[in-house]
Formats: sequence, structure tokens, C-alpha cells
Amino acid sequence: MLVDTHAHLDLNEFDADREAVIERARQAQVVAIVNVGIDLESSRRAVRLAAEHDLVYAAVGVHPHDAKKLDGATLAALRDLARQPKVVAVGEIGLDFYRDRSPREVQRRAFQAQLAWAAKLGKPVIIHDREAHEEVLGTLVDWAKELQASSLAGRLGVLHTFSGDLSMAEKAIELGFYVSVSGPVTYQNARRLPEIVRALPMDRLLVETDCPFLPPHPHRGQRNEPAYVRLVAERIAELRGVPLRELAAATTANARRLFGQIGKWPIADSG
Repeated sequence: MLVDTHAHLDLNEFDADREAVIERARQAQVVAIVNVGIDLESSRRAVRLAAEHDLVYAAVGVHPHDAKKLDGATLAALRDLARQPKVVAVGEIGLDFYRDRSPREVQRRAFQAQLAWAAKLGKPVIIHDREAHEEVLGTLVDWAKELQASSLAGRLGVLHTFSGDLSMAEKAIELGFYVSVSGPVTYQNARRLPEIVRALPMDRLLVETDCPFLPPHPHRGQRNEPAYVRLVAERIAELRGVPLRELAAATTANARRLFGQIGKWPIADSG
């Protein structure tokens, strides 16, 4: 059994066959999908999808690309959404200094604001980090210091589609974060990521698709979907030299520890 801890099924790439995509995930033994918001409207769609499908859970937040849209009214609406059933996280939030679609100072303010209300709500965060590793980590270090006695201790959130180095991953884990890996780990030209995957503790690893983006090999160039999270898990199991069953049990247990008791399936805790 597997959990796709980061998907965007609400996007229009899935409008023609969303139900079939979810059913294919079920057939691939995906027992939960966390559908992640990128702005207010997509967060609303994520909450609706979670209400309509037993497999789907939601995260709500504003992506750094859309940080310029985060005003007081939007933040209030997101806070209300975050209290809805099956909303398991705040995200995706963070910094993106690669595309800079919102000014960097605006991104910083949006990041800080959403971290603050995630802490008040007791929700873990889903972190987007692209070409902003040092600043993202520094921000998370400061945030974690304020949460030492919080119910979030040990499960502050996840660095999704991880793109930093091993040192960053280890520091994030020390803070109480998980590290999530997606399709690029399967690419033939992947160099650093396989080494990171081998080195990280099993009890801090998660798997995801980030669909419809970043399809794993052999589906590069196609639309990604949650059923393909199995290909990510298979590659990680191969890199670590463990059976897929062991890797799947561990990452699913990790997802449940991070996001709460998502799903209603029996599970053996790997820890």
C-alpha cells in the first residue's frame, strides 16, 4: 500500500478523466492521495475533491508563484478551509527563486504568514523550495524554535520533491521534517538524489508524484498521475536494497504519522 503525498488532481489536466485516474490509483494500491492547493481557488477544489472521494485528502495554501495574491481576505478564507474535514496540511508554501513569479519579498511575507497560521491550527506544512535552499531552511529553523512544545513537534511538515543536498535534508529532519521524493529519482541522469535517498533514515522518507508534473521513467513527457507513485517507490526500494513491500509499509506509516490517521486501512508500523 502506498500514499501519494503530493498531487494536483484539481488541475484542468485531469478534467477529462479525473474519476478514472483516481480509480487507477486505487487499483495500484494507492490508499491515500494528498491533493495540494496552490492558491485559494485550487485549495477550494482540493477540499471538494476530498469530500467527494474516500482516497483523497486536502492541503490548502498559496504557492510562492502566487504569493502576490495573498491578502488578508485570502488568508482568512484559507484559515476557514483548513478547518474543514480531511484537510491534513497547509501547503504548498515556501520560496521559489528560480522563476520569481512573485517578488521575493512578497514570497517571504506570504511564507511567514502561512507558517504562522499553520502553527496556530496545529497543521503540518508542505514546503516548496526551488533555488532557495538556504533561506527556506533558515526560515524553518526559526519557525521550529517557536514550536518546541507544540503538538507538531516531530511532524512539522515535509520538504516536497526534495531538491537540496544531503546536509539540508539532515538538518530538516533534525527539526522534525520529512523528505519527499518524486519522479526525478527514477531518471537515468539523476546523480545526487539517489545518494540522498540511500543515506536518509527510512522513517523520514515519503513518496509522491507531484502530478501532473514530473512523471517518472518510463513516462517522461507524459502526464503524471497518482498510480505512478509505485514507480517512485520501486526505484527507492531498489536504491536502498529493500523489498518494495518494506519500503511501502515504511513510507505509508510515515505519511500517517505526519498527516494524522489518513485512510482507514490496517497498517503495520515500520518503526
